[in-house]
Amino acid sequence: MARNPFGGRPVSCLAGFIASFLIATSHLAAQTAPPIKIGLDGPFTGGSSPAGISLRNGTRLAVEEINRNGGVLGRPLLLVERDDEAKNELGVQIAQEFIDKEKVAAVVGLANSGLALAASRFYQDARIPVVVSGATATVITHQFDNEPDNYIFRLSMPDFIQAYLIAEEAVTRRGFKKVAILADSTNYGQLGREDLEKSLAAKGIKPVAEEKFNIGDVDMTAQLLKAKEAGAEAILTYGIGRELAQIANGMTKIGWKVPMIGSWTLSYSNFIDAAGPPGEGAIMPQSFIQEPSTPKRKAFIDSYLKQYSPKLDRIEVPSPAAQAYDSVLVLAAAIRQAGSLDGPKIRAALEDLKTPVEGVVMTYNHPYGKTDHEAFTANIPVIGMVKGERVVYAYDADLRDAAKPRAKNPDANKF
Repeated sequence: MARNPFGGRPVSCLAGFIASFLIATSHLAAQTAPPIKIGLDGPFTGGSSPAGISLRNGTRLAVEEINRNGGVLGRPLLLVERDDEAKNELGVQIAQEFIDKEKVAAVVGLANSGLALAASRFYQDARIPVVVSGATATVITHQFDNEPDNYIFRLSMPDFIQAYLIAEEAVTRRGFKKVAILADSTNYGQLGREDLEKSLAAKGIKPVAEEKFNIGDVDMTAQLLKAKEAGAEAILTYGIGRELAQIANGMTKIGWKVPMIGSWTLSYSNFIDAAGPPGEGAIMPQSFIQEPSTPKRKAFIDSYLKQYSPKLDRIEVPSPAAQAYDSVLVLAAAIRQAGSLDGPKIRAALEDLKTPVEGVVMTYNHPYGKTDHEAFTANIPVIGMVKGERVVYAYDADLRDAAKPRAKNPDANKF
């Protein structure tokens, strides 16, 4: 071992000491520097709360991980959390508070489509980047296409992709010719219904029945009887958990059982728990299944369950938890690349991210572009199924391929 010419420790020991000192001081600096505020807006109470809580917990895990490793730009991340209760007017109030009072650098979350649409204009005008981690209405990332810059990004499945996958499952894979659509009356349900109609029409299918229901409805008998009388071979859904459970239970009530195939919200824990056995077999697109198929996913699942669900051993809604976790990692990478908390610089970095980011859904290699603010393409999601009070892979082939890398492919959206 080489001697230190100035006396004292050997050179290799001295180098190790210096490295340890630098790491320790960088962590200390991150702890003492002013934090970078990130707004987290989601429904932590109410019917959408399973998704909101999952989204919040995934966000927290990512922030904790980043802060353990020295933060961003030598500063810790600080979450400013607000419960929007899935109410559009609250989402607008929260946006104004984040902008005017909290001075957040960016925002993640937004689980509900109507709320995301209502709040986005405020973030756009303030030039604060938003990475939507839950809401799926197709139009969310396109509201400002005619403006010079767009500050709304998404890391969740847009409805045009979900609708395509639902139609593929029902018509192409299962061969159904007669399907009924049951959608709730919210922006989410009605915009999703429109996308689903388009995807079915592309396959030459017109629904035999289209029925609407409201948030809080507890009896779907009338809608289901119309679908049954029309000869529906499957029910295609766009709603949230509690009302979807009423559809599953309603079919049992009238003695009719056909497959339920719908949007990702069929994975809500309040659908699975309230529907019970009638909900078994429900099918939906998913970005993430609670399966430790890679070391990154195993670490994420283990951390989530240990901190937030030690008794149940189940992530309430896996997809938004994983999407929110990944959203923070991607956003942190953009802030590092920008070297600044300036909104336009962070937006520009998101649109041209230089360094790949390993997430739990996938690795994000140039996830966005100037005119493309969607991280997902149709090859990313898999088909999930409710089985044994949780969501599992519907098909063995997807389970076998779960560890294979998934990457964005714009050609996959040419349908």
